[in-house]
Amino acid sequence: MARIAGVNVPDNKHTVIALTYIYGVGRSQAKKICREANVIEHERIGELTESQMDLLREKVESCLDTF
Repeated sequence: MARIAGVNVPDNKHTVIALTYIYGVGRSQAKKICREANVIEHERIGELTESQMDLLREKVESCLDTF
């Protein structure tokens, strides 16, 4: 399982769905994060490269800092 913002997100879920496992990230916020990180929404978390994961982590952290 990948770990983003202190939450284990499932590897077999699409990125946009997996991001909703993080408290404070809904479907629309997850789509925005994917768009900003240049990650395809329907690509599974387990298929992402480490650089894509790092970019997702960075974008999620910046979104959660606004709360």
